[in-house]
Amino acid sequence: MKFTEAKLEAAIIALLSEQGYPHRLGASIERAPHDVLIEADLRAFLQLRYGDVGITKNEIDSIILRLRALSPGDLYESNKTFCGWLADGFLLKREDPAEKDLHIQLFDDTGLEQLGAKPAAEPLALVAEPPGGYAVDTNRYALVSQLKIEGKENTRIPDAILYINGLPLVVFEFKSAIGEHQTSIFEAWKQLTVRYRRDIPQLFVFNALCIISDGVNSRMGSLFAAYEFFYSWRKVSGHEQVDKDGIDSLHSMMRGLFDQGRLRLVLRDFIFFPDKTHQDEKIVCRYPQFYAVNKLYHSIMAAQRPKGNGKGGTYFGATGCGKSFTMQFLARRLMKSLAFESPTIVLITDRTDLDDQLSRQFTNARGYIGDNTIVEVQSREHLREQLAGRRSGGIFLTTIHKFTEDTKLLTERSNVICISDEAHRSQVNLDQKVQITEQGVRKAYGFAFYLHRSLPNATYVGFTGTPIDATLDVFGEVVDSYTMSESVNDEITVRIVYEGRAAKVTLDDARLREIENYYEECAKAGSNEHQIEESKKAMASMNSILGDPDRIRVLAEDFVAHYERRLEEGSTVCGKAMFVSSSREIAWQLYQAIEAIRPEWLEIKAFEEGSEPTTVEREKLKPMARVNLVMTRGKNDAKALYELLGSKEYRKTLDQQFKRNKSNFKIAIVVDMWLTGFDVPSLDTLYIDKPVQRHNLIQTISRVNRNYADKHKGLIVDYIGIKRQMNQALAQFSKADETSFEDIQTSLIAVKNDLDLLAKLMHGFDDSAYFKGEPLAQLDCLNRAAEFVLSVGKREKRFMSLVKRLKAAYDVCCGSEKLSQAERDRVHFYLAIRSIVYKLTKGDAPDTAQMNAKVREMISEALRADGVESVFALGEESADTIDIFDEDYLARLDKIKLPNTKIELLKQLLAKALNELKKTNQHKAIEFSKKFRSLVELYNERKEEDAFTSEVHQEAVDSFLNLMTQLKEEMGSFEELGITVEEKAFYDILKAVALRYQFAYEEERLLALAADVKAVVDDKTKYPDWNNRQDIKAALRVELIMLLSKNGYPPVTHAEVYRDVFEQAENFKPHRI
Repeated sequence: MKFTEAKLEAAIIALLSEQGYPHRLGASIERAPHDVLIEADLRAFLQLRYGDVGITKNEIDSIILRLRALSPGDLYESNKTFCGWLADGFLLKREDPAEKDLHIQLFDDTGLEQLGAKPAAEPLALVAEPPGGYAVDTNRYALVSQLKIEGKENTRIPDAILYINGLPLVVFEFKSAIGEHQTSIFEAWKQLTVRYRRDIPQLFVFNALCIISDGVNSRMGSLFAAYEFFYSWRKVSGHEQVDKDGIDSLHSMMRGLFDQGRLRLVLRDFIFFPDKTHQDEKIVCRYPQFYAVNKLYHSIMAAQRPKGNGKGGTYFGATGCGKSFTMQFLARRLMKSLAFESPTIVLITDRTDLDDQLSRQFTNARGYIGDNTIVEVQSREHLREQLAGRRSGGIFLTTIHKFTEDTKLLTERSNVICISDEAHRSQVNLDQKVQITEQGVRKAYGFAFYLHRSLPNATYVGFTGTPIDATLDVFGEVVDSYTMSESVNDEITVRIVYEGRAAKVTLDDARLREIENYYEECAKAGSNEHQIEESKKAMASMNSILGDPDRIRVLAEDFVAHYERRLEEGSTVCGKAMFVSSSREIAWQLYQAIEAIRPEWLEIKAFEEGSEPTTVEREKLKPMARVNLVMTRGKNDAKALYELLGSKEYRKTLDQQFKRNKSNFKIAIVVDMWLTGFDVPSLDTLYIDKPVQRHNLIQTISRVNRNYADKHKGLIVDYIGIKRQMNQALAQFSKADETSFEDIQTSLIAVKNDLDLLAKLMHGFDDSAYFKGEPLAQLDCLNRAAEFVLSVGKREKRFMSLVKRLKAAYDVCCGSEKLSQAERDRVHFYLAIRSIVYKLTKGDAPDTAQMNAKVREMISEALRADGVESVFALGEESADTIDIFDEDYLARLDKIKLPNTKIELLKQLLAKALNELKKTNQHKAIEFSKKFRSLVELYNERKEEDAFTSEVHQEAVDSFLNLMTQLKEEMGSFEELGITVEEKAFYDILKAVALRYQFAYEEERLLALAADVKAVVDDKTKYPDWNNRQDIKAALRVELIMLLSKNGYPPVTHAEVYRDVFEQAENFKPHRI
C-alpha cells in the first residue's frame, strides 16, 4: 500500500480542517474556467463587514472590478499592488458623493494585537493552541482542492488553494516522499514558480504565500523567491525549546503558520515589497523573525515608561540570520500599532558601514513601514532638529558615535523606541572612565551614557549576535533567541568546519603551550578599561612569539600551499579567503613572506585570470593585486607600508572589490577590520592566527557562514589553537551551538564512505584503463563509464546524488594530508563521469568550473574523442548559421556509437528546436512539446532488464528522429500556404481557436486575417519597451478586437478567443525572427 501524493493531500486537508479551514472540491465552485476568485464569498464578506455603513451592490461591484483589473501580464507589479491592499486596505469612493470615503480591508484582522504575548501558563501547555483562541473574526475560510484553472498552454490543477474571503492567498503543491519519479519538493517548487506561473498567472496575482511539501519536508516562500529561499516553519507557538524536523515539522507548519490568527498577522505585517527594485523581490518572514518580532513587541509595550523600566529586551540572533529584516518587520508592527500611537524609532548602529547598509534597506521600505519620514541622521544637531516639535512617527538612523559628550535633552517623550544593532559593543558602555591628562583628572563616560541622558524616557531594544552581561543590563533579558545550530538546520547559514594546523607552524611544543595558556587568559578578559590595558601588555609579549621570523616563514609556506590546493581542486567557490593576523607588524611580515614565495600574487590585474566579465561588470572592477593588507595607516609606519595601506577612500575600494567575485582581489590580510558586520557571501575560508576574545570570536568565524550558490560549508583554518575557545564561546551563548561546527575529520570520513558506496554502485564496470592506461584509453574509459551510469535510470539518480555529496565533503578536506593520492584520483574519476552525464542530460556542466583543472581538461577531451562535442558545438552556434535538420549534422550524430549517449543528445536537440519554434509559433510549439514529453516518458519507463537491449535503443532513436522529421515539415509549412513564417503563427492560433469553439471560417479569409493581425502587431509594437507600457498593450488589444470583429471572427463573441490571440501576439513580438 503506497503513501501517494493523493494521500498526502488528504492528510494535509485533515490537518488544516483542524485549524478551522473547511474543505471544498474545486468542481463544486461556480465560476468561469479561467477565473480564480470565489466571487460569492468575497461579496458575502464585504456585505457582512460593511453592511452597517450601508455598502451598496454597486460599490461591491466596483471593489471586485478593481481586483479583476490587476493584470497577470505584469505579474510582479500586480501582486505588489494586491499585497499592499491586503495589508493596509484602500479607500473606496462612495456612490453617494455626500458620504465619506470608506476604508476597505480585504480581511478582518480582529484580535491580532495579543499574538506573541508572554503566556501566563507554562509554554509547553500552549504548543497545541486551539483554533479560535482569538476574538471571532468575520472572514470566510475555504481550503479548495483539485480546482481546474484554464491557462495559457494547459488546464492546470493546483493540489490545494487556501481562500480567505474568496481570494486565493496560499497555493499548495505536494509531492510524495515515497516514489521514484520527480518526487522532490524542488520539483514542486518548479511546478509552482515555472509551469503554473507561466500557464495560470491570474492565480498568482492574488497570491501571498506558496507552500511545497512531501510530508517530510515542508517549506513556505514567495512565488518570486529562488528555491533556497523557501524555508521550513519549525515551531507552533514560538515558546518551544526545540524546533521540529521531518513529519513533525509538517505539523508545526499546519498548527503554527496556519493558525488563523498567525496567518492573518503574517498577511498583514510580514510580507515586504521594496519601494524600488531592479528584480522581482518579495520578502516573506521566516518563523524565527515572526516569533521574535511579536515577543519584542509585547516586551517593549510592557517596558514603556512611565509604567515600565525602559528595558525593552534583547534579541539574540545568530550572525547571518537576517536581523536587519527582523528589525524592519518590528518597525512595521510598532508603526501600525494603535497602542504605541505612531512611535518615533531611533535605529542605532556602532559602525558607519552598518549604518549605510540599514539606511539603504529602511529608506527603500517607506511604503511597507507606513512612514515617509525615514532619515539618515548626519549629526547630533540634525537629530535634535528632527525631533524638535515632533509628537509622533519618523524613523531616524544614526551611529552611537554621534552621542558624544553632550547630555542635552533631545526629547522627553515616552513613545520613542531605540533599537540598537550589534548591541554587544559600544552601545552598552555606561561606565565612568577616569583619564589623567596634563590638565589634570578628567571624567568621561561611554557613548551609551550620553544616549540614555539625551532620551531619558525612551524604551531600549538590543539586537545582538553575541550577548554579554552588559547587554542584558542595558536592554533587559533575552526575549527571544535564534542560535547558529537552528540557522544551519533551517539552511539560512552554512555549517562551519574546523581544521587545526597550529602544529604545522609552531616551532616547538613548549611554545604551543605558551600560546594556549595566553589565549585562555585573553579569552577570559572582559571589556573594561583595566582588563583591556592588561590584555594589551600580555599581547605585546605574545607577539614576540607569534612574530618569530622562522614561524612567519613556515606560516606563509603552509598558507600558500593550503590555499593553492583548495584552488586547484576547485574546492572554494570564488577563491576568496581572509587571513586574521594578531598585530599590524605581524600582518606586514606575513605579507612580505607571501610576496617572497608568490611574487605574482602582488601583480596588479584588471580582473581574475580565466574569468570573462561582462561590459557592466568590467565597469565596476578595479585593477587589484590578488593579496592585499586591510588596515588603517599608522603615523610611524615605514614608507613602503604607509603607501601600501592607502587612504580611507582606497580602503573603501578594497571593501567593494573584495565583494566582487570576478575581482583579482582574493586574499585579505586583516587584524581588526572586517571581522564584524562585513558580509561577503562567497567567502568560504578564514585563516586565524590571532587570539580573539570570546564574544568577538563568534562574530569573526561567522564571516564564512553566509549562504552562497554551491557553497556547502565555511572552513576555519586555525594556526593558533582556538578550538577549545570556539567550543566554549559557542556553548556560552547556546548549549545547542556547542556542536554547531564540525571537525574536518567528519568530512574525511564522509569522503572515504562515499568512495566505498560508489565503488559498489559501479560494480561490474572495469575502470582499470582510467587508472593504468594511456590518455586515449582513459578518455574511452570515461565515456564508457558515463554510458554505464546512464543505462539504468535508478543507477543514474543514485550516482549523481552520491557524487554531489562526495564533492561537498571533498571541498572541505582537500587541503588535508590525510587523503591519499589514490583516493584523490578516484574522487576525480567520479567527478569527471558526473560532469559528462550532466552535460549529456542537461546540456551544460555548471559544476565543472569547481573542479581540478587537469580533470576538467580530460572531460572536454573525452567528449571530443567521442564526437559528442562536435554535435554540441553546432548546437551552440547562432540560429542564423545552424540547421539541426541538415543531413551532415544528423550524420555526425549517427557516428556516436554509445546508444544512451546518442539518445540524450537527440533529446537535447529536439528541446532546442522546440524552443526556437516557440519563439515565433507558440501554439505549434505546445502541440509538439506534448508529443516530445510523451516520447521521453515512454523511454524513461523502460524496464531495467531492457536497459541494454539494442531493440529498445533503436526504437527510441527512431521515434525521436521521426518527431524531428515532423517538426522539420511543420517549420517549412508556411511556404506551401504562400505566407510568411510569422503570419503562419497567427494562422495556426486563429485556426485552432475556430476548431476549439466549433465555428466555421473559410481558409482564404483565415489566411488574409492572419496577415492583417501580423500587420497590427507590427505597427503597435515597434517601440522597444512596448511590453512594459500598459497604454500600448491596451491599444493593441482594442485594435485587434476591432479587426477581428470587422472580419466576423468569431461569429459569436467569446472573450477567451481574444485572449488566445493576444497571448500569441505578446509571445511573438519579443522573439521576432
